[in-house]
Amino acid sequence: MRDTVSTSGVRPELLQVAEVAAREKGIERGEVIEAMEMAIQKAARSKYGADLDIRAHINSKTGEISIYRYREVVSELANDLTQMLLKEAQEADPELKLGDFYQELLPPIELGRVAAQSGKQIITQRIRDAERERQYEEFKNRIGDIVSGLVKRVEFGVVTVDLGGRAEAVLRREESIPREMFRPGDRIRAYVLDVKPEVRGPQIFLSRTHPQFMAKLFMQEVPEIYDGIIEIRSVARDPGSRAKISVFTPDPGIDPVGSCVGV
Repeated sequence: MRDTVSTSGVRPELLQVAEVAAREKGIERGEVIEAMEMAIQKAARSKYGADLDIRAHINSKTGEISIYRYREVVSELANDLTQMLLKEAQEADPELKLGDFYQELLPPIELGRVAAQSGKQIITQRIRDAERERQYEEFKNRIGDIVSGLVKRVEFGVVTVDLGGRAEAVLRREESIPREMFRPGDRIRAYVLDVKPEVRGPQIFLSRTHPQFMAKLFMQEVPEIYDGIIEIRSVARDPGSRAKISVFTPDPGIDPVGSCVGV
């Protein structure tokens, strides 16, 4: 790694890095650029002053980096680091009014080794946060759906399932069918019971005993149910032993039970 990194000029390589990172992590390119801006802002505040309102901007088309100092236009000065009087502001830009922000373009900075490493950590953390947010939103919207994955490990009756895309789910003992055994590498289908946000990523809870698991399976396997021709009225289960599903269709030409059992 070079001892210093410059923020001057147009840096198209930043956009290439953002493109690759976004594609690998399954997040928006703009979120990676925003993380880069946060890293540059932190370094700029270290140079120009931590109490200043410093903001960095990366042009999403050219990669050009700009660093600005923001000061709010006020009638009475309470903080001369982040505010400026209306008269002074209008001398620089006559169109400014109270409540606006005067933007002062600052010179580029050279990032030392420590600052560059700190910036890398900020970018990495922000990308991880964005990845976790994406996973949470994706699976929150899939509560009540059936997902398929590979068994990653089994510990004390708790099955950890790899759903792909760095997402993991948990099938607890009480949500498992009695006497059902799984080994690492087994493919498993289960019902998404709940999704909770956690610091290390969304906690996804699965079930194979929920009554709707059976209903969703029938919906996947029976075309008439999937198409809405046959309706599931109720489901009763004794997981691992027996199940009873009540089905109905308004079409007198269709045998709903026969369609479901393949008769």
